[in-house]
Amino acid sequence: MLLAVDAGNTETVVGLFEGPGGSPELVDHWRLSSDPERTSDQLGLLVKELVALHGLTLATDVTGLAVCSGVPRVTAALRRMADRYLGFPPVVIEPGTRTGVPVLYENPREVGADRIANAVGALERFEPPIVVVDFGTATTLDAISARGEYLGGVIVPGIEVALDALYERAALLRRVELVEPRHVIGRSTEQAIQSGSLYGTAALVDGLVARMEAELGPSTVVATGGLARVVAPFSQRIEHLQPELTLHGLRVVFDRSRREG
Repeated sequence: MLLAVDAGNTETVVGLFEGPGGSPELVDHWRLSSDPERTSDQLGLLVKELVALHGLTLATDVTGLAVCSGVPRVTAALRRMADRYLGFPPVVIEPGTRTGVPVLYENPREVGADRIANAVGALERFEPPIVVVDFGTATTLDAISARGEYLGGVIVPGIEVALDALYERAALLRRVELVEPRHVIGRSTEQAIQSGSLYGTAALVDGLVARMEAELGPSTVVATGGLARVVAPFSQRIEHLQPELTLHGLRVVFDRSRREG
């Protein structure tokens, strides 16, 4: 079995694939809160409990680990976990990792590993050019050229980050559940915040996609990330919903690394 771990600033997503080299479909996946204070032993015990849900053990059934991480301390802890509990090093998306996707960023080292994994996963499933919209701590829109090159993209504060800032700076506003309001024109403060968060984010994405296509050409638009299911229904430009796209990209990178290794 292959473990794929996408460690972000807010959430860590763990995926379990049949293989390596087996089925491209996820057996299961779990979304956990990211905690840079977790030690390698805590991570090992946590992952051990997750795979045990399928009657599997780390020592005998997990034969591969692929990682993308935006949190250096978590990356280091995952490396130590793999050394102690798995007995082999992980494949980590980082500078020098062969992903099969040319990166045309001015400084390729600045590109988040999750954004590269998204590009790899998108190219496996869709014809370029592609715009990948990732709804996470930040909302990112990444452009993939018709030649399969990662060009760059757009970064804006994520929905929850923007809401947190709103609550902290506006004393009379309270936290609300992110569900569709009955009207775009909110009839209460709660509805107004919901409308701004959902319809506003969808409109932002639609507008940015249009501006990106002016440079990229007509593109396939794919949404992923923890809040993709929440926002995508309100967007006029998102065509495909792939919440676990990052994990699939990790699987592809792992398989390529294994073949070339």
